[in-house]
Amino acid sequence: MHATLPLLEVTDFPDIYRDAANTLQVNLGYRCNQRCLHCHVNASPDRTEMMGEENLRLIIPVMKARGMTTLDLTGGAPEMHDHFRKLVSDAYQAGIHVIDRCNLTILSEPGQESLAEFLAEHRVEIVASLPCYSVANVDQQRGKGVFDRSISGLQRLNELGYGRNDSGLTLNLVYNPQGPSLPPDQLALENDYKRELKEHFDIDFNHLFALANMPIKRFGSTLISKGQFQPYMELLKKNHLDANLPGVMCRHLVSVDWQGNLYDCDFNQQLSITMPGQARHLMDLLNTHIDGQAIAVAEHCYACTAGQGSSCGGAL
Repeated sequence: MHATLPLLEVTDFPDIYRDAANTLQVNLGYRCNQRCLHCHVNASPDRTEMMGEENLRLIIPVMKARGMTTLDLTGGAPEMHDHFRKLVSDAYQAGIHVIDRCNLTILSEPGQESLAEFLAEHRVEIVASLPCYSVANVDQQRGKGVFDRSISGLQRLNELGYGRNDSGLTLNLVYNPQGPSLPPDQLALENDYKRELKEHFDIDFNHLFALANMPIKRFGSTLISKGQFQPYMELLKKNHLDANLPGVMCRHLVSVDWQGNLYDCDFNQQLSITMPGQARHLMDLLNTHIDGQAIAVAEHCYACTAGQGSSCGGAL
């Protein structure tokens, strides 16, 4: 049972508008091999919502029609979708850059033994969750044994060339704070990660993305149960910087849910805040331009503009 979240749509967040969209971020479904405390989609092994073939077939034609160059796959664990590999292969053949939002432990799941090699073969950029370089912190947030499996996954990716100089195989890591606080300086934290992971596990990676936790879904409910929701919202709003507005991900990204519906970002998707304008479904994007239209904003948007700011590509 999750606590009831306050209404977030009433907001004084500044108006923002779309630039040209270059990225289609597709949530392939909510099934995941983990159940993380900070998960903003409530993903778990029990979820059954997964994108159907009719919508899958629209993805690449839509990207070509709108001139999009990057396909950003998320979930849940996107790799658990039965057609994940076909979609990646089709995108690769079409010259589309693919990003896989990977939780690392999926690489050691039964039936996924060849996944790392597949990702390397198709030059997939990996954005991997690793909320800390400490076993205690990671297992507390993501479950017992997750840290060791994550380290094994990173070492396997390094063996294939991921994160190594001049390999062309990009491996980025994602940090989320343990609780209702802003992430520390991204560059300083990246240096700490690189030092600790190299010294203790001989692991290399390209960049660290430091993301603020969104006060929605599972994390939002946890905040409410602990009486921390309003203080966290006040922290986000107090640290809002207008200078971060030009770099927020919604200005160049379109988010798609497992049913093919369109949103300005993955967080709006989870709150069912639909994209303004005429395009409401993947099918609509085949013939509808969205550049320049207003972006739907709400209180949670302050998590993207507080402090150093954060987006799918880390600090702004």
